[in-house]
Amino acid sequence: MVVSPSLGEFEQVVLLAILRLGENAYGVTIGAEITACTGREPAPGALYTTLERLEDKGLVSSRLGDPTPQRGGRAKRYFSLNSKGVAAITRAQQS
Repeated sequence: MVVSPSLGEFEQVVLLAILRLGENAYGVTIGAEITACTGREPAPGALYTTLERLEDKGLVSSRLGDPTPQRGGRAKRYFSLNSKGVAAITRAQQS
């Protein structure tokens, strides 16, 4: 029997924001989407810790975009749900 990871409320909100944003899901846009949809402004530390935890659970994957001069040559890290993440958020929303 495969045990699926349990999701906390904030993890669910983050997964839903990533799902809504699609290809444009990176830290700043995820935080803005959460604020727009919930009225709550997540602390950057809480958001990035949650993104890392979701990646460790195997629910999201990330990739680096191209470095940009506007960001001082740093690349954005984009996030996307994988099939395990979609299944987990579907289960969480149904219960």
